[in-house]
Amino acid sequence: MKKMLIVMIIMTGVVFAQSADAPAEEASSQTCMGGGGIMSFLPMIAIIAIFYFLMIRPQQKQSKMLKEMRSALQRDDKVITSGGIHGIITNIKSDDVVTVKIADGVKIDVDRNSLQMEGPSKDQCGTCK
Repeated sequence: MKKMLIVMIIMTGVVFAQSADAPAEEASSQTCMGGGGIMSFLPMIAIIAIFYFLMIRPQQKQSKMLKEMRSALQRDDKVITSGGIHGIITNIKSDDVVTVKIADGVKIDVDRNSLQMEGPSKDQCGTCK
């Protein structure tokens, strides 16, 4: 995120520096004739490309990985709900409802979409038995 902000500031500085370096007569003649063409759109195109590669694409990858993880859930998988509850899957009732054991004798039904990530391994989890 910091890298993207730095790149955006640099790009803005370059655009303003180029417009400040142009002589007044040349700038006014270009605006009257509609000059500049594609060169006037290059900074905007560069900004859109930067946004895509630094923000949109990684978000799509993460969303795809989370969707694959949710579809591959099985019994005895350790999970963490979006509320932060650690547990073990004991039953998969339907396509979107999963039963999670959170303590001895305590089981809850949660929506599959509320499962955020896989939990720690069995030897690392003190409450999951």
